[in-house]
Amino acid sequence: MKASIFVGTSLDGFIARTNGELDFLHVPGAGENGYDEFIATVDAVVMGRNTFETVLGFQLKTWPYRKPVIALSTRPLPPVPPDAKVERMEGDPGDIVRQLADQGIEHIYVDGGITIQRFLDAGLIDRIIVTRVPVLIGSGIPLFGALAQDIPLRHVATRELSGGLVQSEYEVARPA
Repeated sequence: MKASIFVGTSLDGFIARTNGELDFLHVPGAGENGYDEFIATVDAVVMGRNTFETVLGFQLKTWPYRKPVIALSTRPLPPVPPDAKVERMEGDPGDIVRQLADQGIEHIYVDGGITIQRFLDAGLIDRIIVTRVPVLIGSGIPLFGALAQDIPLRHVATRELSGGLVQSEYEVARPA
């Protein structure tokens, strides 16, 4: 199974403010960032409970994911919109990947700070796409936390997007 990250950060590496706010990620004049093309390649979205509840809090008219969403939580989930296909799972990242592979899922989009960190630490991430927003916020929730060991990456591409955003793509370099 392939696991990918597609995430926006402040230039200083934060995915959200300390209080969870994402306001700095919205840049006036920013256009297409490749998300639609990316999401078309995945079979399911795997996110942590905090990220799931953040998405629920957006009060959107329609659920933003047309793919199945796997919300990782040890507790029951809050009510979801009627058009949402959401499944709650729990366990370590390796168990989650095995369960999803058994369901025929071949490519997952991993989202949410802690979830991303857990999947990275377990060696399960294959591709990382980071869009840096031209703002320094000084503190917040970091994209990458402490790691047990270095994770070597291979640069695939970097492109400048409108609004001053810069997007870089990497593959996790696996030992030969």
